[in-house]
Amino acid sequence: MNQPAKLSDLIEALEFDSSMHIMYFDRQTGRVVSVDRDVMSGVEEGDEEQLQGLPDWQKEEVEIAQAVCDDNGERFISAPDKFEFHEYRHMERFIETVENEKAAEALWRAIRGRGAFRYFKDTAERLGLLERWFRYRDEAMKEFVIVWAEANNVPFDDDLTRRS
Repeated sequence: MNQPAKLSDLIEALEFDSSMHIMYFDRQTGRVVSVDRDVMSGVEEGDEEQLQGLPDWQKEEVEIAQAVCDDNGERFISAPDKFEFHEYRHMERFIETVENEKAAEALWRAIRGRGAFRYFKDTAERLGLLERWFRYRDEAMKEFVIVWAEANNVPFDDDLTRRS
């Protein structure tokens, strides 16, 4: 029943930023699936009227939502998400790797207060560190989804290493 997940799919789920969708990993297919929160709510509440008015392209989503609701946690599990990843912590860890004290101090200042993510990226770009940050972040995400997969007993295919 446990089909392998592609690491790239798990990372994509981790990066997916939408409060309107819920992401699940389907052990049966090895795919990450997305369900609109309104569709899930309609299925959970048995709101046939709401579900009948959906366009054809959302019919598969209704089927997935029904399968998730009927599942006892064996087939579908919550996919890794950005809130579990804690990108802010990874920005702090990245700053600790920056040897240039002035650059590191500028990055520390950038992550204080509102707009920390934008200021951090703008500062990293100005300092010529943005590409290094993205490599660091990509590696941290890969490590995170591997740990998630192992903790959830999800076999995986490291399709990222093969691309390099």
